[in-house]
Amino acid sequence: MRHRGAGSTRFLRAAATAAVAALLVSGCEGLGEGSSSTGSGPPAPDGRAISPLKNPDGTKPGLAAVTTDADKAAARKLIEELATKGRGPKTGYARDKFGYAWMDTADGVPLARNGCDTRNDLIHRDGQNLRLRSGSDCVVIAMTLHDPYTGTTIEWRKAKASEVQIDHVVPLSYSWQMGSSRWSVSKRKQLANDVLNLIPVEGRANSAKGDSGPATWLPPNKQIRCAYAVRFAQVAIKYEMPVTAPDKQMMLRQCGG
Repeated sequence: MRHRGAGSTRFLRAAATAAVAALLVSGCEGLGEGSSSTGSGPPAPDGRAISPLKNPDGTKPGLAAVTTDADKAAARKLIEELATKGRGPKTGYARDKFGYAWMDTADGVPLARNGCDTRNDLIHRDGQNLRLRSGSDCVVIAMTLHDPYTGTTIEWRKAKASEVQIDHVVPLSYSWQMGSSRWSVSKRKQLANDVLNLIPVEGRANSAKGDSGPATWLPPNKQIRCAYAVRFAQVAIKYEMPVTAPDKQMMLRQCGG
């Protein structure tokens, strides 16, 4: 059994009232340890999702919509901070340039070195009705996930891993083209495993995104698009990474700009 520190245990227990079939070149990855069946009903907010404006480190669950005029103004102010430049080439990009998937040893990010890999930390954070593998306090084999990107509820089980995937909000390939090719390996490992940049979502939506920026892909759930833009901006600002001018314009537009 893996053991985690007291602070992390408290976080995971609080979040638990809340995996990889293949590594995609975009840096958006499947869950690997489990699977899901996807419900097709109306949006199912779980009451736990937190606005990104109130969750600047990404340790709280979900991605709640940004709705009030004041919050949309705050969102636009944040997005305005972004620097812009054109995309560079993808030459030399490979997923392993960002470390192996879901490493627990990427220093400088929340929940690192807690005895539980990044993927399972995210499931603990966002999932509900968790079932753990026998003998483990880390590995989740079943859960209920409320997916912000599509507004659907997913009953995730072990049979079909690809139906839920972990999205890198700022795709790793995108970051490579925007400058992470020149970062240190340790900084790239941080980006790949930073909970601020990671959300468990419906696999089809994640696969459709690929390595797109906001100008060419936004979540199908329109209610969440401003929140998505805020999270994209939070990651880019934290890592001092520019975005393309069309991406910045689209992000502002989602928040009433």
